[in-house]
Order: sequence, then C-alpha cells, then structure tokens
Amino acid sequence: MTTPSQMLGARFRKWSILAMLSLGMVIAYIDRANLSVALATPEFRTAFQLSDSGRGLLNSVFFWSYALLQIPAGWLVDRYGVRRVYAFGFFFWTLVSAMTGFVNNLGQLIAVRLLLGAGESVGAPASLRWIRWNCPEQERGLAVGIYMAGTKIGSAIGVPIAAFLITAFNWPAMFFICGASGFLWLMAWLFLARDTPVDALPSNVESLGRDIPFRDVIMTRTVLGILLGTFSYGYFLYFCVTWLPAYLVEKRHLALTSMGFYALFSFGGMAVVAILSGWLADWMISRGTDPARTRKGFTIMGFVLASTELFGAWTTSQTIALFFAAFSLAGLGLATANYWALTQTLVPGKAMGRIAGIQNCASNLGGVAAPLVTGWLKQQTGGYQAPMQAIWIILIVGIASYLILVRSPRRTEAHAQVSR
Repeated sequence: MTTPSQMLGARFRKWSILAMLSLGMVIAYIDRANLSVALATPEFRTAFQLSDSGRGLLNSVFFWSYALLQIPAGWLVDRYGVRRVYAFGFFFWTLVSAMTGFVNNLGQLIAVRLLLGAGESVGAPASLRWIRWNCPEQERGLAVGIYMAGTKIGSAIGVPIAAFLITAFNWPAMFFICGASGFLWLMAWLFLARDTPVDALPSNVESLGRDIPFRDVIMTRTVLGILLGTFSYGYFLYFCVTWLPAYLVEKRHLALTSMGFYALFSFGGMAVVAILSGWLADWMISRGTDPARTRKGFTIMGFVLASTELFGAWTTSQTIALFFAAFSLAGLGLATANYWALTQTLVPGKAMGRIAGIQNCASNLGGVAAPLVTGWLKQQTGGYQAPMQAIWIILIVGIASYLILVRSPRRTEAHAQVSR
C-alpha cells in the first residue's frame, strides 16, 4: 500500500522530471535558434557569402534530418525507453552545437546543422511519451503546456543570449558557449529519470491502451487532420524561429540588441499563454467538458489568433506591425499545449513515441518549408509581405483540417477510432 509520504515524493519527482523536460527544450531551442541571430549579422553572411536564398537554405537544413528521423526516434523510445535514448541524443546534439563555432566553410556548416537535427530528433518523442505514461488526462494539458513552454522560452532567451554573446565576443564563441553549457542538464537527467511510470498508478498504466501497428496509426482521417494542422502550426512557428530576427532588423529597423529583447517578449508571451491555456483546458475537463472537444476548440482559436500576423504585414505603422508580430505568436500559444494533448487524448498511449514522432515530423516539415519558401519569396519580391501572406494561407488550411477532419469522439470511442 502506498503511503501519503510516498505519494508526495512521487509527485515531487514527477513534476521535477517534467521541469527537466521543459529545460531540455529550452536548451534545444537555444541551440537551433542561435543560427538565425548569426544570419542577421553582416559579418556572418559575408564569411559564408550568403544570399537570401542561401540564408533560407541554412535555416532549413536543421529540419531535414530532424523531421526525417522523428519516426525512427519514436520507435527507439518505444523500444528502449525514454531515459537512455534521450540521454544519448542530448549528449550528441550539445557536442555538435559546440563544434559549430569551429566551422570555416559552408559545407561544414551544413553538415553540423544536419547532425544537430539528428541529435535533437529524440527530444519530442521521448518527452511526450514520458508525459503520456505519467500524467492522467486532467493533468495533461498543464504538463504539455509546461513542456512546450520550454520550446518558447528557448526561442525567447536564445535570441537575446546569442545576440549578447556575438556582441560581446564573436559568432564562433557564441556557438561554443551555447553548446557546451548544456552538459550540466545531462547529469541531472541521468540522476532523476526512470523508464517506469513515476506514480505507478493503475489509471496511468491502464489508460495506455493496446499497442497498434504503425500502418493503423497513420491511416485514419483524424490523424491526417492532426498532421495537416501540425504542419501549419510548425510553418508559422519556424518562420518566427528562423526569419523573425532578420525581419525585425531588416524590415522594422530594430538594432540587434533591441531585436533580441523583442523576440524575448514575443516568445515569452507564447510560453505564458501555452501554460495558462493548458491549465484552463484541464480545469474545464475536470469539471465535465469533453476532453477532445475542449482541446480542439483551444487549438482552433490559437490558429485564428496567429493568422492576425497578416495585419502586421499589411501595415506601414511600426507600432502596429510589432504589436501583431507579438500578438499573433502569443495567440498561437492557445494551441501549443492543447494540440499535443489532443493527440494524446485520441490515440493509444503504448504507441505514443511513434505517434509523437509522426506528429513532430509533420511540424518540422513546416520547419523545412518555411525558411526555404520565405527566402525564395523574399528574393523574388524583395520584401516580407508575400512570405507573410503565405503564412496566412497555411494557417487557414490548418484551421480547416481541425474543423473538418479531426473529429471529437467521446473518450470511450477515441481509441477505437484511431485503431480502425
């Protein structure tokens, strides 16, 4: 029989590990966002002789390997557990990130970004599988919100940190410091993490459902809608991660340090909204609302608010443009926790690593497309209005996919629907 002190200890350990997962994403996003700051500096562009299309290519390269390896990474964490697989991937990516400071030609830079994507590919499948195994439905929105807040905090603080380090030292030192500082996380992770559910509650284990074949996971209307919506989310998010610094400097004429502060404000707002909306959805569900419909509603509203970015593209007012750049990104935070938690509501937990891999692959295909399409459209049109119009169209597709394809069955029917 579990004593109250054991239950309290288990809950403390659970939320401590969740905080570690969020911090891991902070480090991951610092390591992937720092290139976008370097690309906003004339010295870095001159060193590698980069055009706008070349900048788009470099911003995209990380996502090639990252997206491609999401499904294999999901299989690895389902097969071998979260603790060891995540530890190996984290060690590899922090090492590669630190090595970026030593590259001296474009080919080497492309290679290290591909390797960085390979290492980081384990992060989302491992984290989301851990949450599915350890957090019941009424806690899952907050749990995913805290985890996903790490991705926004990483972008928020990564840009000003990188800008400060480049200004204080140079871009090679910035890459080395950002990468090497992550090794402290790894020691704490190996000490805290386990591959068995922390609570060992019957409700956690029984809710995982039966394992299902890979083919049956993806061959459903609901999962297709989720993947289309996830691609749309990722396209807008990764435009902001890869091109927002350059947009703020080149189009809105902010200094590098001011740009860093503004990015901190924008992504920080998204992180706060993600946590609060995840908690609010949990609160509503605990009081009897349907989990799938509740999380779907938050997701759609997040996409609607994100689409207001187009207003910033149309205006000639500096103030209005900066407001909608921040407002649209914070608005997308309504979807951040809930579109992931919605997937966990609708699919069996024993396949969560693979399902998270498939969904994160779709998100990061948006990361592949957004930098390339933005760079090409900017070079063809000479400005940022066309790239932002493309964002609006893609967000509308995301809204339609959740409205039309992603159904909201009752909890008891959800697993059966996905397994058909």
